[in-house]
Amino acid sequence: MPDDTIGAEALQDFVARALSARGVPAHDANKVAGLMVEADIYGYGTHGVFRLRQYLARLEGGGCNPAPNISVVQQTVATALIDGDNGLGHLAMAAARDLAMEKARQAGIGWVGVRRGNHAGPLALYVRPQAEAGLLSMAAAVGSANHVPPYGGTDLLLGTNPIAFSAPVEGPDPFVFDMATTVAAMGKIKTLLQQGADMPEGWMVGRDGKPLTDPARKSEGFLLPIGGPKGFGLSVAIGLMAGVLNGAAFGSDVVDFTSDTTSPTNTGQFVMALDPAAFGLGDGFAETARRVFGEMRASPPLPGHDPVRLPGDGKTQAAETRRRRGLTLNPALREDLDALAEKYGVEPVSS
Repeated sequence: MPDDTIGAEALQDFVARALSARGVPAHDANKVAGLMVEADIYGYGTHGVFRLRQYLARLEGGGCNPAPNISVVQQTVATALIDGDNGLGHLAMAAARDLAMEKARQAGIGWVGVRRGNHAGPLALYVRPQAEAGLLSMAAAVGSANHVPPYGGTDLLLGTNPIAFSAPVEGPDPFVFDMATTVAAMGKIKTLLQQGADMPEGWMVGRDGKPLTDPARKSEGFLLPIGGPKGFGLSVAIGLMAGVLNGAAFGSDVVDFTSDTTSPTNTGQFVMALDPAAFGLGDGFAETARRVFGEMRASPPLPGHDPVRLPGDGKTQAAETRRRRGLTLNPALREDLDALAEKYGVEPVSS
């Protein structure tokens, strides 16, 4: 393994030890660490181990419960509501994912909401397994801080409010589409800040309406929604289904989980799973998706454009390569992990 790479198991072990140092039980720490590293393995670096500092800060500040009792507080044959007990968000969302899949197998559809959760990494973690199991899925979340005003306004009342979809496809790669409802996710901006790089124009504007490109000044401006009022409307719809419906925070009730490390966030999310067998399709869905996607990939590209790709293309192979060869962390992140190791008294991550 090259000197600049870190084995996935070694990285997971380090993250688990760091979480345990803040009181997280070993089983939970290993589960969360595994999901965090999985995010990096699938290429979601802004929502993987990069977030460890934030999670540790909230555990240290008392804003996150290190030993939650994740529970189902209400359910029907096809729906459920999970209370995350203010624990690490990955725990409640993993439980929601698994329960949604179980209900989909029984009732054709499973929709599981989460309240009193926390930031849980990329939504792709909670929709890809359904596609790999032959199911369709959707997940969404209220962002963990408000960075967006209502369209035409100036008060920060909306987050990046991400949404993700997945579907089975015959072949190596399922369809996995994970996006923020803003032009860029805040995690990308934080990554640029850590690396000392500027943002492209079009990601943020200042209160004067002019482009903002310095990530160190992100608190002075607004993230822009995708498609203007369309992205705004989509973000509001997600807030209603992931926040209000679950008795979770939305609007001015949202807590900035970075600047406030002492208050519970009551983050709201949901995971849905759908069994194509309930529509008489079974494996026929994946076969048809493969055929249609093949037609799309065969479409001649516009001059200057790469060949057509579908969301999720190539991720399976890329993930297998990272598992085998290890993960390459940028120098700024590696330094941050070493600093965290020293701060919390754990052995630094080994190569």
